[in-house]
Amino acid sequence: MVDVSAGVVRAVAQNASAGLNERLILALDVADVSKAREIVTQVEGIVSFFKIGMWLFFKRETDGLIDELVARGKKVFLDYKMYDIGETVKRGVAGAATRGVSIVTVHGDDAIMKAAVQGKGDSDLKIFAITVLTSLDDGALQDMGYRLSAEELVKLRVRRAVACGCDGVIASAHDDPDALRGLAAGGERLLIATPGVRRMTDQTHDHRRIADPATAIRKGADYLVVGRPILEAADRAAEARAIIADMERGWRERQA
Repeated sequence: MVDVSAGVVRAVAQNASAGLNERLILALDVADVSKAREIVTQVEGIVSFFKIGMWLFFKRETDGLIDELVARGKKVFLDYKMYDIGETVKRGVAGAATRGVSIVTVHGDDAIMKAAVQGKGDSDLKIFAITVLTSLDDGALQDMGYRLSAEELVKLRVRRAVACGCDGVIASAHDDPDALRGLAAGGERLLIATPGVRRMTDQTHDHRRIADPATAIRKGADYLVVGRPILEAADRAAEARAIIADMERGWRERQA
């Protein structure tokens, strides 16, 4: 175990001064681009970071939506979970870097991660590696043929992500973000985005390893990725504000 306690505080604190609202990423997991635009408008002034993934990946107008968001000063997280041969991943990431997006995800294979880091070049694009999906637990991984537990596999992929030069990882609060940064030399710089975030009153849906917003922030998450709790709310703006309030509570608890 590497002692990076001072670095851990720096890694998480670097986003705090910008405001907790900039650390909430709203997943636009909806059926069409027009609905995504409607939601972006509804949370204007509250949420400024948006995830675009497989729900919209194949829609005709998605490229235009990406350009619109970037042009309006919004941050875009392309959750495309790239998994292919190195050269293909490198070219794909290089293309994403020209779009002005902030984050792109790749799978935690060494060759893929190294190629992604090469592909981003000197751009501001951040490469985040997938550790273990929050929909998977030990039993699910065993069924898939993995010999490691979810905890062990997350730790292995975090170490490899740091070694390969990734900017961050996707990991649940259950995996303890602060502890993950202490797994490898250089881990103090690692950014961690946490999905599977639910307020205490929310349904878990298909996530198995979840946490509430305050707990995730208290444990050291840099970004929280939230979809259905906001998307399915009667008042999306109010729900986003409530989540940010929970995040602020977690930040205060972390500083206490």
